[in-house]
Amino acid sequence: MPAQLITVFGGTGFLGRAIVRELVDAGQRVRIAARHPAMPLHIEGSESIELVRADIRDSHSVKAAIAGADSVVNAVSLYVEQPGASFETIHVEGATRLASLARQAGIERLVHISGIGARTDSRSSYIRARAKGESAVLEALPGAILVRLSVLFGPDDAFLTTLAGLTRLPAIPLFGRGETRLQPVHVVDVARALIRLLGEPLTRRRLFEFGGPDVMRYRDILTLLLAHLHRERPLIPVPFIIWRALAGAAALLKNPPLTSDQVILMQRDNVVGAGVGTFADLGISPRSLRDSLPTCLPQP
Repeated sequence: MPAQLITVFGGTGFLGRAIVRELVDAGQRVRIAARHPAMPLHIEGSESIELVRADIRDSHSVKAAIAGADSVVNAVSLYVEQPGASFETIHVEGATRLASLARQAGIERLVHISGIGARTDSRSSYIRARAKGESAVLEALPGAILVRLSVLFGPDDAFLTTLAGLTRLPAIPLFGRGETRLQPVHVVDVARALIRLLGEPLTRRRLFEFGGPDVMRYRDILTLLLAHLHRERPLIPVPFIIWRALAGAAALLKNPPLTSDQVILMQRDNVVGAGVGTFADLGISPRSLRDSLPTCLPQP
């Protein structure tokens, strides 16, 4: 991969940090664009990293962040709406702004991160915004590459850490009967796939979906974690109507632990679809959740 300058929006997030690390290891120059940019702890003092303060909602700062860049990655994510930051402003308007300004700057390669299951007819405003953002990005920059992810895991993640916390309860409540299928994918595998997409000749594929090697029911993931942590807990089915009621009540809190969008997400399988680019197209064999648990979630 010839040396280039790559601007990573959201470079301080869970996925963004992994992308930055892989790019630096590959000998690339990286510009971390974020509202509060910070040098990654593992590579402090690296001359190959540049920090720039940027807000995807602000055209001036976006222009400055992509000036002189060869490629751009949009790893900005918002899972809970906040004052001044709605799903529409971040995942649609912000994504469109970045793609449009990248095209104006003559940047051909933009990788836009989205999620598996993005649909404009979803009951979830989050999922609808993701889908609208994808369409808007391709309209603004037809050469952009869309990357949809299943649930991410890795050391210090939100997914495994949250589930491990649930295993401390006397009983673990399931979403429905826990039959929803997920395809957990390691954050480093995703980062390495993005490096391939940034470095190889422009692909004709506009859409990739990345999931791990195993499709697992939610209840089976919990069972695996319980075994790994040497704990025994009953799994209790909880109807989705109750989860929706709980999410509605939690919406009154400043930082809700559960949202209606999360409940909706758990009502549909989250697995790689047919007819899309995958790890296999990039020559990558993703690691399994089972084999990764010792490094991602140390035993107590």
